[in-house]
Amino acid sequence: MTSRQLGFLFLAPATAFVFLFFLVPVLLTVVFSFTNMSTATGITGGAWQVNPGAMRRLALVHEEPELAETLQIQAFVVDERALATLQETGTPEAIVNELESELIGQTFGSRREIARALRNLDNRPRSTRDINALASQFERSLVGNRYDTEESLFAAIVTMGLTLSPDQVAAVAEATWTGWSWTTENFQRMVLLPDTITIFLNTIFYVFTTLIFFNTGFALILAITTHYMPEGPAGWFRSIWLLPRVLPAVLYVLMWKWLAWDTGFLSSLLGQFGVPPRNWMLNDAASAWTFVIIINGTVGASMGMLIFASAIKAIPQQIFYASEVDGASRWQQIWHIILPQLKWPILFITTYQSLSLLTSFEHTLLATDGGPGGATEVWALHAYHTALSNYAGNLAYGYGAALALVLVVIGLVLSVAYLFFFDFKNLVRPPRIER
Repeated sequence: MTSRQLGFLFLAPATAFVFLFFLVPVLLTVVFSFTNMSTATGITGGAWQVNPGAMRRLALVHEEPELAETLQIQAFVVDERALATLQETGTPEAIVNELESELIGQTFGSRREIARALRNLDNRPRSTRDINALASQFERSLVGNRYDTEESLFAAIVTMGLTLSPDQVAAVAEATWTGWSWTTENFQRMVLLPDTITIFLNTIFYVFTTLIFFNTGFALILAITTHYMPEGPAGWFRSIWLLPRVLPAVLYVLMWKWLAWDTGFLSSLLGQFGVPPRNWMLNDAASAWTFVIIINGTVGASMGMLIFASAIKAIPQQIFYASEVDGASRWQQIWHIILPQLKWPILFITTYQSLSLLTSFEHTLLATDGGPGGATEVWALHAYHTALSNYAGNLAYGYGAALALVLVVIGLVLSVAYLFFFDFKNLVRPPRIER
């Protein structure tokens, strides 16, 4: 086996992993985003059903208000099918024969009308209850009935004495279909909903504030600070800052909630100074954002600290010794030695953490769940609420996938923008000494 073949063999598991856990989910997201899949439609198929919602769509979307009203009317039809049912249920033959001779093919608009016709029969039932029971055998109502095929729906419409034009047939079929279908309405809805711009601005604020002040900025401060500390204390300091990342998210956020609850540490401490207790995490939008950014930022800062600290450690110590001989201050060492050497790590952390902040929502979900009043609802959390968990109970899988697809597109655009901003070609260019 050649080295090239051996290389492909070693890359095969990683390639399969990327395909199964990255490409396939992205492709499925793209597919689902162009459907109207929801709890109501299911994901495997559907049926045709005349219900108030379908008739509302028929009246408003397809501009057929009169037809929508007609399809909801209860009718009573004397036909061969009803007479056969009467014979099977043991109805006296004299009544069936008289119905066939006198009323066959007639349609009645209400129970009262058909009951009046039945009372005029010579072989009519004796009691009003029996007449009403007989009348119910001829009831034809489309409302609430479920039809497995389009043909069975229109066969039922024909039995009610209705004749539809080809355009009306298409409109009724589309309006009464309860299964999913291909559509681009998810993206139109996204543009039209007033909440979309609010959630988008929330996301921009959350991602860049957390990224600049914590995931990159504070991480740099931690890494540089520990670089100038003795090795022992620096190791302990880094270990402490790793705790937010290694702790389970539920336990980590629970500790913050214990700090911020109206019976928590902050309220107990400030109560000594006459400050009334309150839920500091959800008291208002500003306090909620403060906690959300700090909770997510301390987790992200730990990763940046490790990457930056490792990169600083890789800088030859002789450069620092030489700069000290030349009289360089700590700030001059940071500005002229450390930061230029961290351009590649900063690019990696900025790109990775931007994508991570765009798509992760578990800490925000556990801390505020998008509250108070949707003030901290970010795009990824909104997609989760839409597709998997909402108060209304109707989970919109297709719309949630469309929201997730927007995150994929934004992530790709940001990645390309970062490559240009950090001059990626220059970063990967061979050193001048090797040219």
